[in-house]
Amino acid sequence: MTNFTDEELALDPHFADQFEQGFRPACQLYLISPPVIDERFTDQLRAAFEGGDVAAFQLRLKGLDEDAVARAAEPLQRLCAEREVAFIINDSAALAKKLGADGVHLGQGDGSPKDARALLGPKVQIGVTCHDSRHLAMEAGEAGADYVAFGAFYPTATKETIHRPDPSILGWWTTLFELPCVAIGGITAQNAAPLVAAGADFLAVSSAVWAHPDGPKAGVAAFAPVLAAGRQSPG
Repeated sequence: MTNFTDEELALDPHFADQFEQGFRPACQLYLISPPVIDERFTDQLRAAFEGGDVAAFQLRLKGLDEDAVARAAEPLQRLCAEREVAFIINDSAALAKKLGADGVHLGQGDGSPKDARALLGPKVQIGVTCHDSRHLAMEAGEAGADYVAFGAFYPTATKETIHRPDPSILGWWTTLFELPCVAIGGITAQNAAPLVAAGADFLAVSSAVWAHPDGPKAGVAAFAPVLAAGRQSPG
């Protein structure tokens, strides 16, 4: 049997329009930390939470050892618990277990969801980066992931990106699978609407909030109209 790549089996941009859409909760914000933070960041995160509803916060500090990340995590994890925001650790299932985090987000090189589940147990959320690949997303779901992340949808200075999916991958996923999907990569309040309309369950945002000229509270608040608009009905 011939195995085809995602690129060889190009996705019809209007795939999801052929199907009646079932109920899914409204799209929500998934905040990701800046690449570098200092002792003032807890106040910035608190301000962001005051701007509107945030479902999850991911601590993503590349290049630091786990002890340093653990020290930085303590006040942020406490704040997330107070605000009932899921606290997610990037890359390391071992650190997520050590901290008692609500979840871990795994890149393609960070180990398998199956191994993470064995380590973390049934209640911890496991997310997996799937770039622009339907194949990787289905594999992640079969391996026990709680959500899959597609992107980068737009240019971003937060991390180097080589994958650029079309928003239609979100509609394809939400039409066929119940597992939530996260859209990531250069998302702002100005360019987010097509991703919400396509079917994103969560928008992962970083610099749009932390670099907002009026501060992180305004950065989160700016997304309220596009999230409230929700997915548009076909036609």
